[in-house]
Amino acid sequence: MVTDRPQSREIMTDLYELTMAASYFEQGMFAPATFSLMVREYPPKRSYMVCAGLDPLLDYLESFHFHPDDLEYLEQTSLFPDKFLQFLETLRFTGEVRAIPEGRIAFCDEPLVEITAPVVQAQLVETFVINSINLPTLVATKASRCHYAAGERQLVDFSLRRTHGMHAGLMVARSSFIGGFIGTSNVQAGKIYGLPIYGTMAHSYVESFDREIDSFRAFAKSFPDNTVLLIDTYDTLAGARKAVTVAAEMRQAGHTLRAVRLDSGDMVELSQQVRKIFDGSGFPEVTIFASGGFDEFKIQKILSAGAIIDAFGVGTKMGVSADAPYLDMAYKIVMYNGRPLLKLSSGKVSLAGPKQVFRQRDEQGFFKGDLIGLSEEEVDDSEPLLEIVMQDGKRLLPQEPLPKIQERFREEFRLLPETYKNLGGNPNYPVNITPRLQALQDQVKREISEKELGPV
Repeated sequence: MVTDRPQSREIMTDLYELTMAASYFEQGMFAPATFSLMVREYPPKRSYMVCAGLDPLLDYLESFHFHPDDLEYLEQTSLFPDKFLQFLETLRFTGEVRAIPEGRIAFCDEPLVEITAPVVQAQLVETFVINSINLPTLVATKASRCHYAAGERQLVDFSLRRTHGMHAGLMVARSSFIGGFIGTSNVQAGKIYGLPIYGTMAHSYVESFDREIDSFRAFAKSFPDNTVLLIDTYDTLAGARKAVTVAAEMRQAGHTLRAVRLDSGDMVELSQQVRKIFDGSGFPEVTIFASGGFDEFKIQKILSAGAIIDAFGVGTKMGVSADAPYLDMAYKIVMYNGRPLLKLSSGKVSLAGPKQVFRQRDEQGFFKGDLIGLSEEEVDDSEPLLEIVMQDGKRLLPQEPLPKIQERFREEFRLLPETYKNLGGNPNYPVNITPRLQALQDQVKREISEKELGPV
């Protein structure tokens, strides 16, 4: 039965998580397990990742429980015994979470999140863990590349109408802010996350008036302290001249035209001509805002060609990470009941044991290389990245303000060597493993060979 109540997140999972959990329950397997979340390979033209999505994940884990109608539905499937469903009725997440904080930069094979909990709990949350980290990390990384291409110019998220669902639109607004954007057009995201919201007008607004200049005057009257005019509905340069007229009228009334927006045409030539029109008319303070199919590649291309643009609205290609729409992200068990585990499947080998990531820097503080080691290790002249953020199913710290996370990203990005920021990609940042972790892998492989690969 479908209800009007918001659907619980616990049942938003793959069926095999529940069937495995039911079998664990039947076998009396409740010992602690550790799972590592990592990315195996970079998408094309990528060299790093910006961590994002941790805060929503912690919210989910802290409030984890199955609603009565979820259990009723599971009962109707006839897949699960009553005792297991009764167990789920009171189940809560009681584990520990170690994670690289949001806004920090990470690399392939490094654990972004490690969860240690009774195996049923750690298994049941797998789908949500991947889902909640994958898209935000993907988009924050894409946004950071746009931020890099734009230099000091400002970027606004314009992606909502073409994201893959409304929830994705919220995640994109949040993640793009982490990756260096100044705000979003998404009003709900502004309310939920406290993000600055931005918007101008559509071509339909201009077309609904008898004359283009009438639409400009009407908008300036309605929003005298926040007027941005879309000038390319009919002819961009003619629109710019009409915007100059309105700017003069606004100045006489004690107000200022903030910006004009270009949404089509030759952005290089048009931006140069529009800049000349406003500068020559005595309005150098009016900025030029551009939108229309932008991503890091288009931003870099037009700026390199001499476009004079102060800010960009970046939409579809960023919101769906069009050139790299997914991360090869995996959540793998690495220890159960004190026994280190690994997977040897071709191309999908995992690293056994709970781990830590150690960042090493050069004399100027720039990233030099990372080491993956055992969680209890200490490595001289390095910084451990994974932090304990949840114990016994409870957050250790309150929700972080997004500006603080964005500032963490900006500092991290400043210290990432230029070669890895290159939009063409250079996935050769050195990530190695410590001798102790390597010794553990060798030991576990020997044990698997003796136990699993010998005579049956």
